[in-house]
Amino acid sequence: MKTVVLDVRSAPDAMSDFTAAWNTGKPQDGARISFATPELLWQVLTAKRWHLLKLLCGAGEISIREAARRAGRDVKAVHGDVTTLLHAGVLEHAPGGGIVFPYDAVKVEFLLQAA
Repeated sequence: MKTVVLDVRSAPDAMSDFTAAWNTGKPQDGARISFATPELLWQVLTAKRWHLLKLLCGAGEISIREAARRAGRDVKAVHGDVTTLLHAGVLEHAPGGGIVFPYDAVKVEFLLQAA
């Protein structure tokens, strides 16, 4: 199963992982998309976008129109959500012209602690 981890990490932490992978030539285990703050994570992953990801998880290439149909939503609204998810690196353009969420599972990691 191909899983992506969505997490909250500081830029220096993310950069140290990149540097380690660069120096060793060994990629990280699995895919990871990092956000600088929990607020940014939730700004990108709204409830409707999360629902869209659930529909796209393991579905392969799909058109935006078909994604809207499956979600029971307006095509224009889904197009806006897809654009946001593409810019965040969560979705990808597919070779056939549609979109794809190339993972079978999503894991969200972040720590909430006292200030």
